[in-house]
Amino acid sequence: MDTSLRAAEATPDDGIVQLTPVEIAPVEITPPETPATASRRNNDEYADVIDMFRVMRMFDEGTPQHQRHRDAIIERCLPLAEHIARHYDRRGEDFEDLRQIARLGLVNAVNRFDAEKGSGFLSFAVPTMMGEVRRHFRDHGWAMHVPRRLKDRHVQLTRAISELTQTKGRAPTPSELAEYLEVDRADVVESLVASAAYRTQSIDAPVPGGDGDSRMLADTVGTVDPAFSRITDQESVRPLIAGLPDRERTILYLRFFESMTQSQIAERIGVSQMHVSRILERTLKDLREKLG
Repeated sequence: MDTSLRAAEATPDDGIVQLTPVEIAPVEITPPETPATASRRNNDEYADVIDMFRVMRMFDEGTPQHQRHRDAIIERCLPLAEHIARHYDRRGEDFEDLRQIARLGLVNAVNRFDAEKGSGFLSFAVPTMMGEVRRHFRDHGWAMHVPRRLKDRHVQLTRAISELTQTKGRAPTPSELAEYLEVDRADVVESLVASAAYRTQSIDAPVPGGDGDSRMLADTVGTVDPAFSRITDQESVRPLIAGLPDRERTILYLRFFESMTQSQIAERIGVSQMHVSRILERTLKDLREKLG
């Protein structure tokens, strides 16, 4: 494409207009940044860290010079720890805690990195910091204590649920998760139940009602039925009552189940009220002794 234009100039002598070529510099078009170019940009941004490591290795470990260069590398890469911490923010843990954990991972990466192996520092430091943060979530992020194997499987389940939900367009079933992870269905169900212990909810938390009125979660929690405390006594005395003679069993039934008075019982079975009283007293005493 011709990048020159003709500019008109008027000469005073003959009034003839002459066109003079004027050069226009070509415009450089920058393509949009892709994830690959962004990764290369980040690597280029920290390319000087490798040279900093080589300088640090020139001094014996533990010397003030070695410590000074080590601190300079850590300070140079602190933005990496900040980025990792923000990646895991808003997941229930305090951001300051996540930042400290990521920085701890950065220190570990600096201590263990070997610049002579030829790999970039970012490819080593980022997984190290992310692993440190993930261990923090695994070991300290659970509101209740669960076995270690369930914590590890919870991470696998979370990843599997996300992938299967995208492919199937719905939430996967426990059987589908078990097949995907190649584990028993019972193990999947156990892990799903245990995952409820990751975050607890206050009983004072508001719960929306069907009529639009909010109420607390405590309002939806049932209370202990007082009849539960009598189940053991009822089941213990049942065979003892079944072993009583017919007359004693009938008197107990009329007195305590039909709520009849002693006089009414005496009239029903044809004995005196005093006799009914003695039978009740003796029978109840025997039952208490047998119950211990």
